[in-house]
Amino acid sequence: MTETAKYVIVGGGLEGLAIAWSLANRGESDVLVLERDTLCSGMTGKSSGVVRCHYGTPSLAAMSWYSVDIFARATELFDDDMAFRQCGYVVGVGENNTVPLKANVAMMQGLGIDVDFIDHDTMGDLWPGLHLDDFAAFAYEPLGGRGEAYMTGMAFGAAGRKLGVKVRQSTPVAALLQNAGGVVYGVTLADGSEVHADHVIVAAGPWTPALTETVGVPVDVKAQRAQLVLVDQGVPTPEVPVLSDLAGLQYICREPNGELLVGNSDHQAPQYIDPDNYVNRADDSAIEKNIMKLDQRIPRMPDPRVTGSYVGAYDVTPDYNPIIGPSPVDGLFLATGFSGHGFKISPAVGELVADLITTGTTTLPNVEPTDFRYGRFAENDLLLSLNPYEGAGEMR
Repeated sequence: MTETAKYVIVGGGLEGLAIAWSLANRGESDVLVLERDTLCSGMTGKSSGVVRCHYGTPSLAAMSWYSVDIFARATELFDDDMAFRQCGYVVGVGENNTVPLKANVAMMQGLGIDVDFIDHDTMGDLWPGLHLDDFAAFAYEPLGGRGEAYMTGMAFGAAGRKLGVKVRQSTPVAALLQNAGGVVYGVTLADGSEVHADHVIVAAGPWTPALTETVGVPVDVKAQRAQLVLVDQGVPTPEVPVLSDLAGLQYICREPNGELLVGNSDHQAPQYIDPDNYVNRADDSAIEKNIMKLDQRIPRMPDPRVTGSYVGAYDVTPDYNPIIGPSPVDGLFLATGFSGHGFKISPAVGELVADLITTGTTTLPNVEPTDFRYGRFAENDLLLSLNPYEGAGEMR
């Protein structure tokens, strides 16, 4: 027998599960999530888990601000704290980036986001031991911080199942089904069986293009390599804010065990990988570069050593912003290409997709859905930062 559902979501990662919960939370309980492996086993588990609203794109900043509130109320809403720690978030820039910093802060404040400038003394109090001389200015979000993408996805999944969402793991989708009129009406599974649906939502990250090509819909998403390094300072790092260091082009996060997670913020020479076949550790040159930058930023670490590394992949679009909206063919909805923003906006992504697919519009404050439309690339109307930072590409 052919299985049926009103909504089929391809991809049981964070975004797919957030969408499933949002649909079910408004009464759309006939939702089936299909995951090729286990829930959140793809790039969700590789997220650095930073929560911030600092963007040069108003819709993205607004989606992050909406999501901060959901993370902060996670225990109330989901009976699960999603491992969110409201330790704060700081962007520090050199002289070359003070103008965009001021413009971005003004834009975010206009959206109601809690962000303001802090001076060097305040930054030194927030994170003792940092070398601050090459910073010209700081913007601080006291409500930002860190979470865990895996735990967030699993919380969405558990909450969705309580509302009737069905989840099938170890269920790869081989192709999308399309009728003679061009309408997508379901999926073919790897075992040859079919699932028919009124709506197919593909939220499969870097695996999306292979699926959409089966119905003639090209999606320009690539898997961009992201190398992360873990460092033990020799003593546990106290609670400190996440630092986006746009003078040194790196970001530094305190891990729950007191180690530091260090990542790259220089995206001028991206590397791409096959998400099904890559080495899951940083290469020697990346480790060396990260350690050199970290040593400059924290020059008095007592006994530093590298404790590990891993590699993930950003599912990037040409403008480093997601595609969220209907595809060119009826019946197929896309939520992909999150380009490193996916964790921090995931609660808003769920709401936006549920809004658009059920009503065609959204009630999310200050979010313009057409910003994320599929057709913007062919129209050469890319969604770019209004105030980009020199050296940091479009990640902010």
